[in-house]
Amino acid sequence: METVVIGVVIVIVFLGLLGALSIRLVQQYQRGIVFRFGRVLTPVREPGLRLIVPVADRMVRVSMQTTVIGVPPQGAITRDNVTLTVDAVVYYRVVDPVKALVNVHDYPSAVLQVAQTALRSVIGKADLDTLLGDRERINAELKAVIDAPTEKPWGLLIERVEVKDVALPEGMKRSMSRQAEAERERRARVIAADGEYQASRRLADASRAMAGTPGAYQLRLLQTVVDVAAEKNSTLVMPFPVELLRFFDKFTRDTEPPAAERPQAGRPEPAAPVAGDGHRGPLT
Repeated sequence: METVVIGVVIVIVFLGLLGALSIRLVQQYQRGIVFRFGRVLTPVREPGLRLIVPVADRMVRVSMQTTVIGVPPQGAITRDNVTLTVDAVVYYRVVDPVKALVNVHDYPSAVLQVAQTALRSVIGKADLDTLLGDRERINAELKAVIDAPTEKPWGLLIERVEVKDVALPEGMKRSMSRQAEAERERRARVIAADGEYQASRRLADASRAMAGTPGAYQLRLLQTVVDVAAEKNSTLVMPFPVELLRFFDKFTRDTEPPAAERPQAGRPEPAAPVAGDGHRGPLT
């Protein structure tokens, strides 16, 4: 009886060990590649519980998720001979797990090496203004350069490449700062000059409009006085009204005698006649 129990226990343990060696679990984001005596078996194992032949088969699980790797800072020289340091980030995923395992050893490391080489190559073909101002173009070129040697032979798809940071030398930073400051000053002067030009045109139009109405100058003067008085100044200087001067000038012209009645200089006035014998003499 004891022998039978021991035999049953041994069988159960053997079956459990055989099941443990035969059953493999493939996650939803994975694909299983089975090697039988070193050769790849098709098809690729889909997610779920999968059976393999113990000892003869070996399963390798490959993740199909998007993987992100950071490219360390790389020193490069741009086309316009500016030395800088650039780092980037690469997003890729496996599209053919068989090629990723068979055709390349340690594909994450291989992608990193290709990304470093491509980063230095693309930066060397671009100038500094393009690198700083047209980042989308640089990213597209990096993606194309990295994707070419990795998609078909390695079964990898480069989804996205982004340049993270561009470190410029301190001297270049100071030069760019001075250039930006000069550009802002130029724009400020142009805007100020344009404003002065427009203001002068408006003042000229206003002057022509008020020329036909002399009272408009006096109204403008009164408005200016009100504006100045609102500032709470201790002293207010009032200009003499021009209209009052014109009034006095007109009044003076109206009250002057005609030219025929004015005495002429250098000619004595005639003496008044004396009644009597016709002789003139002093009055006593």
